[in-house]
Amino acid sequence: MKLQRNYIFPIIAVCIAIFFINLDAIYINIMEARNFITAREMLNDGNWIFTTMNAEPRYEKPPLPTWLTAVSMFIFGMENFFALRLPAALSTLLLVISNYFLIIKLTGQKKFAWIASLILMTSFYIIFSGRNGQWDIFAHAFILPGIYFLYLLLTSEKRIYKNTVIAAVFIGFSFLSKGPVSHYALLLPFLIAFGAVYRFRAIRGKWKAILLLLFLTIIISGWWNLYVYLFDTRAVAKITEKETGRWLDYNVRPFYYYWSFFVHTGIWLIPAFVSLLYPYLKNKVLDKKVYKFTLFWTLTSVLLLSIIPEKKIRYLLPVFIPLAFNTAFYIEYLFRNFRLEMAKKEAWIVYFNFGLIALIGIIFPFAGYFYFGNEIAKFPFWFGLTALSLFSLGLGILFFLRRRNIEKVFYFSIGFIVSLIWFGLPMAQYINVNENYNSITNVKPMLEETGLPLYEFRGFTPEIIWEYGEPIPVLHEEDALPAEASFYLLAKEGMEESLREEFEGYNLKKVESFDMNPVSSTHKVRLYRDLYLLERQ
Repeated sequence: MKLQRNYIFPIIAVCIAIFFINLDAIYINIMEARNFITAREMLNDGNWIFTTMNAEPRYEKPPLPTWLTAVSMFIFGMENFFALRLPAALSTLLLVISNYFLIIKLTGQKKFAWIASLILMTSFYIIFSGRNGQWDIFAHAFILPGIYFLYLLLTSEKRIYKNTVIAAVFIGFSFLSKGPVSHYALLLPFLIAFGAVYRFRAIRGKWKAILLLLFLTIIISGWWNLYVYLFDTRAVAKITEKETGRWLDYNVRPFYYYWSFFVHTGIWLIPAFVSLLYPYLKNKVLDKKVYKFTLFWTLTSVLLLSIIPEKKIRYLLPVFIPLAFNTAFYIEYLFRNFRLEMAKKEAWIVYFNFGLIALIGIIFPFAGYFYFGNEIAKFPFWFGLTALSLFSLGLGILFFLRRRNIEKVFYFSIGFIVSLIWFGLPMAQYINVNENYNSITNVKPMLEETGLPLYEFRGFTPEIIWEYGEPIPVLHEEDALPAEASFYLLAKEGMEESLREEFEGYNLKKVESFDMNPVSSTHKVRLYRDLYLLERQ
């Protein structure tokens, strides 16, 4: 099977190289901890429908990603970081493959779809999300095959109802992953762009299929929400009120906050920006109509996200999917024209972009040596491999850039990312390690020795609960005091005065401190706890 005729297996291979290698190299973050705790409590307590986190209702997010994580836990074990993140990596594989086939349907060009898929796989936020057990990547991964089969429904007279059912299933699965987020940020912009460019010309006579699509999507999307609302109405109402308020007054940013979105593509920053310059690129691209569609899809997604008051950079994740498609038009144009026809006034930006990547690779061995200093002794093998690979790839990029062979420069840049993941990530566990790290699990021998219970004061941190391995009851302000005459209490740093006021009539004694900050360069208060022994007077 020739590579130039079928790219699906190389795409799978590159996906494995980027999203499946060294999945356990980075410590678990707060977003992951929430998902993993809920999955663990599914297995331990059977909370598959009425999902919980730290034994409290956790209905803010639908359960599909957590179900998948729980299944992976069951097969590979709860302490296996690779297993915990495997469902996210598999979802990213689904995303990339769906993207590949959608682009083929739109352009009829397999090589172009291959280029776009490589750009998608190596965009910074796609890599970050695809290697983390978070909800976002699941929602967008399921919506894209839904969009693919919806596209078939809108443009083809064949297998109408088959395409309808499959589209509904995937679109529904996306809702079961993170509610309407992907529907708003990816599906709706797709429909707007499709209507603007292609005018829904083939939709006539398909109203029954469209109605069936809506009906099935609503059923698949909404059954869990309806079920938990009917049988745990009070908790759902409380959580809904809290979440609604967050959209209006939490992380509020100005309308233009996302307008530098292309910056977050990593190594594709400059090509992504150039691909947005419609007057410059419109007559140079492989397919002007499809280019117009992808540009409209990208910008509509950014515009719709900009309307929402609450803004975070990670919410831009769906934008990078059509943006990779759009960027591929510029890269493919370079493949065809850079060697012979491109004028110097156009070529300089190409030299700058890829020359910068090459420069980073070449200077890494020296800059890394001075930056890490004596710490290199902790990871000489991984530093050596990273330095050698990046230096070699940097030289390769310069060599082919000088020969104006942009296709090989492109592939060497992909190799740059793969090398960082294979050889650079393992160094993370040795850098800036917090020497004062003290795991919350060290409290367990005290509990076993004294037989006293453990409580948290006014809230909990997901990473601490995850590390502890089981729920820790929380004493909220409205709660009654514990029935026990003596107990241990975890409290955030600097809260001793508040504890003395809250627990008047108790003797308060600080016993231990637990610092779960994994690195010494930052101190997050939420990862630090003081342990107190409280005894009723």
